[in-house]
Amino acid sequence: MKAHDGMYIDGAWRPADGRDTIDVVNPVDEQVIGKVPAGSALDVDTAVRAARAALPGWAATPPAERAARLAALRDVLVARKDEIAETVTAELGSPLKFSQAVHAGAPIAVAGSYAELAATHAFEEKVGNSVVHHEPVGVVGAITPWNYPLHQIVAKAAPALAAGCTMVLKPAEDTPLVAQLFAEAVHEAGIPAGVFNLVTGLGPVAGQALVEHPGVDLVSFTGSTAVGRRIGATAGAAVKRVALELGGKSANVILPSADLAKAVNVGVANVMSNSGQTCSAWTRMLVHRDQYDEAVSLAAEAAAKYGDRIGPVVNAEQRERVRSYIGKGVAEGARLVAGGPEAPREQGYFVSPTVFADVTEEMTIAQEEIFGPVLSILRYEDEDDALRIANGTVYGLAGAVWAGDEADAVAFARRMDTGQVDINGGRFNPLAPFGGYKQSGVGRELGAHGLTEYLQTKSLQF
Repeated sequence: MKAHDGMYIDGAWRPADGRDTIDVVNPVDEQVIGKVPAGSALDVDTAVRAARAALPGWAATPPAERAARLAALRDVLVARKDEIAETVTAELGSPLKFSQAVHAGAPIAVAGSYAELAATHAFEEKVGNSVVHHEPVGVVGAITPWNYPLHQIVAKAAPALAAGCTMVLKPAEDTPLVAQLFAEAVHEAGIPAGVFNLVTGLGPVAGQALVEHPGVDLVSFTGSTAVGRRIGATAGAAVKRVALELGGKSANVILPSADLAKAVNVGVANVMSNSGQTCSAWTRMLVHRDQYDEAVSLAAEAAAKYGDRIGPVVNAEQRERVRSYIGKGVAEGARLVAGGPEAPREQGYFVSPTVFADVTEEMTIAQEEIFGPVLSILRYEDEDDALRIANGTVYGLAGAVWAGDEADAVAFARRMDTGQVDINGGRFNPLAPFGGYKQSGVGRELGAHGLTEYLQTKSLQF
């Protein structure tokens, strides 16, 4: 795979400060497919200085012109969508069809949505005897994960640029190649030098330097809750704004009136998608006691079909983490009905699609985010019991409710402590706000709500 040996800073590829590099490994065959620079604090400082220098000009650029540059960026991503999909498949291990539909398709849709929002958003409004002006917050430090590598980049970069911010991106070290491809697309789209900057590197080095840098006005991070806490504490000490999209342990609540077979099959598919590496995955399936045995049988049958249809997890550490959780499930008394901790292949970071029955709410696998293809099925007595279980974790990112009467599903969903709920299999909406309650994060991404994360407010009284 093509890999740059420098950083994209101030509109050009520049040599890194040091000589350290990071291997990019294909999770399917464990072969090194590229090397990228391991950025230093000096690289981050150079990038932040470039972003600060570019900020006045980009912030003063009329929204219509920013919209035009974002539209050009979307067009470049469309033209390179096959290359995007192939790159993500190589460094993440995602099956090519999934990469084409989701890893390439979703970022294109999001980029297009912000091209429109930049042109139509009300950056100024009249309130009584005041004019309220919405300005860019400044320089954004963005730190993105590996599970949806380009989507997470675009979900931060597109609204930040639409708002008039400049930025420095530190992508996940496991999937830096598609981030470099995105920097190429930014350049090709004619976005001015210094508006977008890329520093590849390790989280404890480049990531920490970005969070701590006094020239960064807002840190936008997607990743684990544990890292999010540390970033929040560091930013808080400097009274620096943060946007945190963190972990989840989402409940898929199947009410007795639902189409049980459809709800179970869609629920299993949701958990197995992207090899279970989705923060909003419905990893807890809640079923009424009278339908429990049937649901378990349907889930086991559905999971068996995914053996050769999902890719590996991202790396050896993640594989062992997921297998360790499966072992904990068995040790704590859950019943395996599909999959297990044994490696399904000798080569590659593969984990068997796994389903647990007889899971109780206090078990580790029902409380902690596993981030792999592992589903826990819990039984409930009545709707109040289901709601208690659904809300009974520290997380609140997403969820689902199924019912024969849509109004019943909506009524239940309104009582869930979570940021987004799919009703009877509702489709992904790139304009709807995405983000969490409780320890699932702070702030929202996507749509107009995602744009406002990158704006600050000034009022002028007359």
